[in-house]
Amino acid sequence: MIYFIPILLLTVIFGYLNSLNGAASIVATLISSRALSPRRAILLAALFMCSGPFLLGVAVAGAVGTDMVASQAQTASVLVAALAGAIAWVVVAVWLKIPSSTTQAFVGALVGAVWIGFGQDAVLVPGLTKTLIALFLSPVLGIIGGYWLVKACYVASASASPHMNVWFKRGQVPLCALLALAYGANDGQKIVGILVFGLVATGLIKSFVVPEWVVALSAMTMLLGTLLGSWRLIHTLGDKFYRIRPVHGFGAQVASGTILLSASLLGGPVSSSQVITSAIVGAGSAERVQQVRWQVVRRILSGWLLTLPISALAGASIYLLLSRIA
Repeated sequence: MIYFIPILLLTVIFGYLNSLNGAASIVATLISSRALSPRRAILLAALFMCSGPFLLGVAVAGAVGTDMVASQAQTASVLVAALAGAIAWVVVAVWLKIPSSTTQAFVGALVGAVWIGFGQDAVLVPGLTKTLIALFLSPVLGIIGGYWLVKACYVASASASPHMNVWFKRGQVPLCALLALAYGANDGQKIVGILVFGLVATGLIKSFVVPEWVVALSAMTMLLGTLLGSWRLIHTLGDKFYRIRPVHGFGAQVASGTILLSASLLGGPVSSSQVITSAIVGAGSAERVQQVRWQVVRRILSGWLLTLPISALAGASIYLLLSRIA
């Protein structure tokens, strides 16, 4: 039991940081387009994010918990190193006001810890490949989806009066709820997977079976992070790309919500904040490519590209430190 305590504490911190980023991503367009006040938007996101882990199954949990790591490498030291390495990078990214990917950070740190501790054969290539495809394909789909959905909205409302913006604003509210639910399902399942990984690694359970209290803890962790959402990241996502109008928010939310729901049901651990950010960029470029502030996009993209190697190095370094202490 004593070995599980640091895993539990680190998982709660990781889940808090993950949902803090999530709150910023989910409500950014809603607030920027003035569809809801910041307080109401955060409360709406909090309610549906913490419901996600209960409603849409645990397909993603297995992908995070066991599919990438061989059984002999599923140890407490590996998990502690992976969580600590991921948290270290996410904290730095938040301090630099970069909408980072906590999922990428954990995957990178986990692979780094396993590789340095048990060799490359302990990294399960099929599971890792599935995860990497989901991570890198989903933002591309977000850009494409956001672009074409906004284009479709313009075509469908070509003869409509300016009052159409009111309907786009109203439509964003239920879409925000759906997006928060999808985010909570995908990212909440990651927290569930990590905790069950820890339970197995410390011998508290014998196989990958999800206890109810683990799902409840995941939901509460996401609720806490959402209610204390990062206003600095909301500002980055909502204001600095371009001037977001209701049609942009509508298109971005439909695109990102569809991708996240599909990934949750199919068991693909995607980076929800990356999907939402990419959909926002795609939605803006549908009106005029030049209106998107691409220097901000490049800065965020550089953070994404740095996450995997830096977190892998962090995970490997922390594992080596732990092995020397032990």
